[in-house]
Amino acid sequence: MMRPMTFRMPTDEAIHTAFEKGEAAVRELFHHVADQMAALARPLAKQGEALQDFQARLATNSGTSSQPPASDGEGTVQRTARLRQSGDKPNGGQPGHEGQTLSAADPPDRPETHEADPWAHGQASWTASASVGDAERHGFDLPAVRIDVTAHRAEIKVCPAGGHAKKGSCPASVRQAVPYGPMVHPWASSLTTQHPMPVERTTEIGADVVQHRVSEGTVWKASEPLDRGIEPSTAAVQGLWRDAEGLHVDASGLRVTGTLPGRHVASTDRRTSYAVHAQRGHAAMEDAGLLGAGTGTAVHDHGKPSGTDDACAQALCTAHHRRELRCLDTPYQQSWATDMAERLLAIQAAGPATPEPAMRWAPPEREALEKRDDEVVQSGCEATPAPVSPPEGEGRQRGRPQPPPAVHVLIRLRDFKGAVLAFMADWRVPFDHNQGERDMRMVKVTPKVSGGCRTLEGAKRFGRIRGDISTARQQAKNVFEALRDAFDGNPFIPSSERP
Repeated sequence: MMRPMTFRMPTDEAIHTAFEKGEAAVRELFHHVADQMAALARPLAKQGEALQDFQARLATNSGTSSQPPASDGEGTVQRTARLRQSGDKPNGGQPGHEGQTLSAADPPDRPETHEADPWAHGQASWTASASVGDAERHGFDLPAVRIDVTAHRAEIKVCPAGGHAKKGSCPASVRQAVPYGPMVHPWASSLTTQHPMPVERTTEIGADVVQHRVSEGTVWKASEPLDRGIEPSTAAVQGLWRDAEGLHVDASGLRVTGTLPGRHVASTDRRTSYAVHAQRGHAAMEDAGLLGAGTGTAVHDHGKPSGTDDACAQALCTAHHRRELRCLDTPYQQSWATDMAERLLAIQAAGPATPEPAMRWAPPEREALEKRDDEVVQSGCEATPAPVSPPEGEGRQRGRPQPPPAVHVLIRLRDFKGAVLAFMADWRVPFDHNQGERDMRMVKVTPKVSGGCRTLEGAKRFGRIRGDISTARQQAKNVFEALRDAFDGNPFIPSSERP
């Protein structure tokens, strides 16, 4: 806590006395006043820094930084302030947009005839009148779902000549006296992996919908044969990483029985692979097979594990930069931040306007753009003062002084310019890391809903299954059919070709 100080101005008598004594006395009097002003300026500067830091924390949210939306709190974020620029198109469906509505089924599953009501004023017999037509409507509804129990009876016959008995064979899915059929395990796995349903709630859904409560142990164990069934699909996805032009990689934490292992993802718009490792870092991602496997460009949010891969080119997420630049412009009044954000958008917009054969800027144009970006970064460095250490004995802390928030952004824009402007060097490189963020979001939501994983092996198994589900959905494959085929030994193998 800073104690208040009293500023004492010299009296007229003290000034006159110093004037009579000569120049040395006047200089000493002014030095005394300057020391008091400096002593007052230091706590005021600290208060100003603390106030600015407090205002910056209030202005920092999921829209101006990389923190998750769950940390914003209720009513703290102005949802009208978005990074996406307003376009010329109005809200809602655009002209020529094909809507989606129910259409009559041809043929319907079953017809149902509704006889006309008798006419009270009729003189002839109503039953003798023939129908002259009908007005048909098609109603869509879900059928009543009930557990279906089939009694498999293996017939036993005895040879009349030799007396030997011969028994029929039951289907391969009926290995026990009272087993579940081939639809129960895909259904349970779909609810717990594709939809983040807790195990207990999954059993409750079974009791309410199909009038049969599946045990929690059955739901838990359903993922084990599914994990073995999707092994060819998982291997195929990892084998296709080398041909990916842009690979989104991301990492986060996953709480498992008091530990915090690493949860990693590598994805494109056609394939997704998750991996859970006991550690978090570059070595863990290499061990999981998510780094060093591709020859394209790794797109990430400047995380240290992702940014240390030397086997492929690097690209940084521009959406993260725009959020950070907005945060610098709002509470810190850094005008260069707005200029840099507008330039990034302008470069992105100019890419699609270039003829199709060209996938990058011409060297003169690119050099001019990079030079202008360097000038903006340099203006930001000049506008950001370096941290000054306080004098000895005035609450000075150990270590180097904390730099302003703009310093970290400026260092990244300056020292990693090639990764920041990778989308300008090759327009096939994604502009942002939204693909990896979307793929990581559902995996982060699942532990919040279902309570996380009990074992590390279970977390690894969940990651592999979730990657297979995401890949099937990206390639327009029915997810439930893909799970059922994996249980039957015919897993879905992703294709490298685009639809």
